[in-house]
Amino acid sequence: MLLSSVPPLPTAPASSSSSSSSSSSSSSILHFLPSSTDPPYTLLENHPSLILLSQCESIHTLKQVHGHVIKTGLHNTLFALSKLIHFCALSPSADLSYALSLFRSAPQQPNPFIFNTLIRAHSLTPSPLHSLNTFSEMIASGVQPNSHTFPSIFKSCAKSKAPREGKQLHSQVIKLGLQSDPHVHTSVIAMYAKVGELGDARKVFDKSPLRDAVSFTALVTGYVSEGRVDDARTLFDEIPRKDVVSWNAMIAGYVQSDRFEEALDCFDVMKEAGVEPDQSTMVTLLCACGHLRKLELGEWIGSWVRDHRLSSNLQLTSSLIDMYAKCGEIDKARDLFDGVEERDVIIWNTMIGGYSHLCFYEDALALFDLMLRSNVKPTDVTFLAVLPACACLGALDLGKWIHAYVDRNLKSIDNASALWTSLIDMYAKCGSIEVAEQVFRSISCRSLASWNAMTSGLAMHGHADRALRLVSEMTDEGYQPDDITFVGVLSACTQAGLVDLGQQYFNSMTQDYKISPKLQHYGCMIDLLARSGKFEEAKSLMRSMDMEPDGAIWGSLLNACKVHGDVEFGEYVAEQLFQLEPENTGAYVLLSNIYAGAGRWDDVARIRTMLNDKGMKKVPGCTSIEVDGVVHEFLVGDKFHPQSKEIHTMLDEVDKLLGEAGFVPDTSEVLYDMDEEWKEGALSHHSEKLAISFGLISTKPGTTIRIVKNLRVCRNCHLATKLISKIFNREIIARDRNRFHHFKDGFCSCNDCW
Repeated sequence: MLLSSVPPLPTAPASSSSSSSSSSSSSSILHFLPSSTDPPYTLLENHPSLILLSQCESIHTLKQVHGHVIKTGLHNTLFALSKLIHFCALSPSADLSYALSLFRSAPQQPNPFIFNTLIRAHSLTPSPLHSLNTFSEMIASGVQPNSHTFPSIFKSCAKSKAPREGKQLHSQVIKLGLQSDPHVHTSVIAMYAKVGELGDARKVFDKSPLRDAVSFTALVTGYVSEGRVDDARTLFDEIPRKDVVSWNAMIAGYVQSDRFEEALDCFDVMKEAGVEPDQSTMVTLLCACGHLRKLELGEWIGSWVRDHRLSSNLQLTSSLIDMYAKCGEIDKARDLFDGVEERDVIIWNTMIGGYSHLCFYEDALALFDLMLRSNVKPTDVTFLAVLPACACLGALDLGKWIHAYVDRNLKSIDNASALWTSLIDMYAKCGSIEVAEQVFRSISCRSLASWNAMTSGLAMHGHADRALRLVSEMTDEGYQPDDITFVGVLSACTQAGLVDLGQQYFNSMTQDYKISPKLQHYGCMIDLLARSGKFEEAKSLMRSMDMEPDGAIWGSLLNACKVHGDVEFGEYVAEQLFQLEPENTGAYVLLSNIYAGAGRWDDVARIRTMLNDKGMKKVPGCTSIEVDGVVHEFLVGDKFHPQSKEIHTMLDEVDKLLGEAGFVPDTSEVLYDMDEEWKEGALSHHSEKLAISFGLISTKPGTTIRIVKNLRVCRNCHLATKLISKIFNREIIARDRNRFHHFKDGFCSCNDCW
């Protein structure tokens, strides 16, 4: 290696290397010229440029140091080049493309360390199989892989689900005699387990004398990933000296299999064994606590986090927020969220998801808006939490914005199928069933979930024929219906009153597809039979159930009793509901309406007195409408909206035009006996009529009005809305608790059956 001197770095200390050359002054720095070998390590280790390199915190700073490295000729040494490439490839501010450009400019054959660095860097990217190209180049260059090469490249095969390449690399390991290296041995087992070749993983494990906790744990993790948790536990119990990683793998296995109680039991045994948990243990346990609503244990973990000074750990904080939300403690979750100064996207996603999980949809959308204004880039997980909120609130404009964003930025992600399914569901629930089908048809690789979402969407809009044709198309394409498919199919039959066809599908589900009916399936069939007045058949089906009917089933029966005016059976059904759901005011209201329909006003008064004595209040009707991206909510008789005066003026105009069109209010569903004039006044101020009036004054003529109501639309408002659609020449799409109603030209898509 030839040396010369250059001016010293102004920010570096005086170089001690001057003593190595009589031609250099005490203040000069050695310049390294191209050579086939590096100079002695002692000349390089304390070089000022390399000291500065070790202090780099960004690519920008590294490029400045790189410039001086070139001036001093250090770039001609593999030692300096390997340091530069390592920083560019693996530092927190990594720039792999810059690392590769350095690699291509190497003045001599790169050493194993440089190749291994790039292989490891590729294994950490979304395209890990690129590490195989680097490995091939390594072999072609005559550089022999070592024990540090294979763990990263096996990880790449595992991430990419590439068993063929993994087996070829395993043969290379055997040829090189590296199979006895503990790290390589473990990485081979982990690779086979993760690519679904559990048998090969077990063979490698059984043939090797290596029996440390790491190799055991790799195989335990493989069994867990295949859903063989009991086999994993058997192997776990054979581990002679279990470390915290082994315990974490077993606890995580139980959690991934939804066996949360066993996860907590395993943790108790871990504590008895004297093994100290780490943050990975706590993250997994918090997941179990959330699902089991074990708030006390969750709060103990929160204390552990504080005691170990880990409150700034974002993964733990995110897990605590998720636990509090799942335990219903949303305010504690938000307090924890607000206390985080530097929030990453995972923290934002967790908090938004917590709001959606607890049906605080307005809060979810408000926080999403704050996230965007904080310049945090949303991910697919963000949208999977936000889209259900859009669906439930009818926030179609925001849903469209998300659709456009996904189309531009997230089309190629691994979780794209789930996103498209959520978009289908959102459009369907926001009343845009045709757009939902357009999205569905645009998906190149549909999942069963997307077929199910489209089927359910068509069913809730009353398009039974289209829903059933879609299921036939699905089976023709080779998809096997599951229990969720049949919920959509039976819902379609229920909405259309297709009793015989519904029974055929129910029988086919159990006999042809061997799917055991769940409560939802029984609920659809009982609702279908009861709506058709076939109460004896509905009762017979209930008696055949191997589970107790839930509130939804009794509720559908009670509603059918109201439709058919069956007071006696209605009283029996209501009594079952009172016992099952004593706080459900809807049951009392339905029974009261049954009495009112029969003119039994004393019984109506008795029910009203019961509600008052119990301190229970009828759930107020609430209707939302989105205008210009803002969701507006109205309660019955609402006068708090900023445009209340204009809304009520329009409402008066609507009532006037309805009267001129011959509309006579149906007062049969008003809760108690009052003068007809007062009844009509109460009905005219129902929340859906207020929302429609707001839509009429806030949108251009001819614009479709979309509303969402939390309760079943009453007969009076249903009749009025049909006429409003004709008088104002508007299509009005209304979603109530049961289904969608498409009002147009004086008709409704439900054919007055809902």
